Amino acid sequence: MADHGEEEKIILKSPGLLKYILETSCFPREHELLKQLREATVEKYQFWSIMNVPVDEGLLLSVLLKIMNAKKTLELGVFTGYSLLTTALALPADGKITAIDPDKEAYEVGLPFIQKAGVEHKIDFFHSDAFSVLNDLITNGKEEGSFDFVFVDADKDNYINYHELLLKLVKVGGIIAYDNTLWFGSVAEPEEMVEKPLRPGRSHVIELNKFLAGDSRVELAFVSIGDGLSLCRRLY
Repeated sequence: MADHGEEEKIILKSPGLLKYILETSCFPREHELLKQLREATVEKYQFWSIMNVPVDEGLLLSVLLKIMNAKKTLELGVFTGYSLLTTALALPADGKITAIDPDKEAYEVGLPFIQKAGVEHKIDFFHSDAFSVLNDLITNGKEEGSFDFVFVDADKDNYINYHELLLKLVKVGGIIAYDNTLWFGSVAEPEEMVEKPLRPGRSHVIELNKFLAGDSRVELAFVSIGDGLSLCRRLY
């Protein structure tokens, strides 16, 4: 059965179809420590556990990272670290992840699972807002064009602003992945039909989607998985 968090984040019209996808190919393939982290997050945060990526999306990210032979990644927005642990498990032993989140308490909920998986050495965690770290990486002069992959699951109102900085940091041919770009499916609904708490995020996501569709610097794939995932491959 899909857990509470998975059900809340569904964009599929059929909950039964999501249940089938999860039970047939996702839960059986989910790493045991990712499962434990997911369950610990639900126990502590209840509804807000939806801030972690769902299992099917995590598996897609894992396969994508391995296909790319990614070794150096960047993550904006960590929460308890489901996507972070997914990435760390997918990277080679000498892989490195720069992870940024202003909420250290949530990160520390997932840290024991990261440590138990033996991948903590791959992670540099910055307890900070994203702009400070991104600007420091650019100013440092050695990091531009050096990241293979970037995963963004942070404040939606700044996605477009992050995009300009991230295009400097990801290498040509590298990928920037933006999460939640279907915003619970609300992007396709009239605003008056959308619950008021969702409206600000919906507006930011719609603006981002329109911007990315017209950005000639990237090749774009809009994936209807989880809560929507936009993959941007840097062209130049």
